[in-house]
Amino acid sequence: MTGINHLAQHRMIVQPRDLHLLRELSLMRVIDREQAKIVGGFGSTTRANTRLLALTRAGLLRRFFLGSGGGRKALYALSPKGALAADVPARGPRRPQDALLVADYFVSHQLAVNEIYCTLKYRTIPIPEVAFRRWLDFPQPVVPEVSLIPDGYVELTTPAGISACFLEVDLGHESLAIWKGKAQLYLQLALSGKFQKQFQQERFRVLVVVNSERRLHSIRKAVAAITQKLFRFATLETALDGFFAPVWFRPTETQPTSLFETTP
Repeated sequence: MTGINHLAQHRMIVQPRDLHLLRELSLMRVIDREQAKIVGGFGSTTRANTRLLALTRAGLLRRFFLGSGGGRKALYALSPKGALAADVPARGPRRPQDALLVADYFVSHQLAVNEIYCTLKYRTIPIPEVAFRRWLDFPQPVVPEVSLIPDGYVELTTPAGISACFLEVDLGHESLAIWKGKAQLYLQLALSGKFQKQFQQERFRVLVVVNSERRLHSIRKAVAAITQKLFRFATLETALDGFFAPVWFRPTETQPTSLFETTP
């Protein structure tokens, strides 16, 4: 309430859509304009630009830029004032206001994670009776006993029950040795019973989204040396174009399949 009163002094009326955007930013950490359009429900680029600028000038958002020249784009993160107004934790990259970043791995990685999140929560799921249920992120290890921090966790409701999936996005910055270690940790999580206790679900899958086909098959081979279960692999492009289409590779099979091989 204090944050909203402060905004009133600056003649800024915080709309329900603004609060929704600020709350989502606490989860998404950093967004570009296109992601803001999806999350905020803006019908046009002009309306999105106008509102994002107003929220930035009111101190609710922090703005900085990624890239250079014609490829430069504005990015937005939640400010402490914005977090106060929305009553959410102030999370996101600590970059200076209006800073120009030539490259930033954390930001690029988080934007890719956000693309998957927006696809699942805000876009139409083309399978009848399958719906988005919830998404979690992990500032800390998924369970205290397993030093594993996934990029996300999604649950989808289906007629057969809840489909639980961890998400891992790889943009080519982690070694294959790290991936073997991740596979061992996910296997430990599955076999220990800690997942079932923490999430109240019987089983999970790990969806690995990568930046190229070559990278996909390299990671797939590394993971297959540890386990032939749990994991599914797709490129970022194919996952965004058809998340529920047959684009997912198992660790050892040569042909991609759908997450739901038949209509649930």
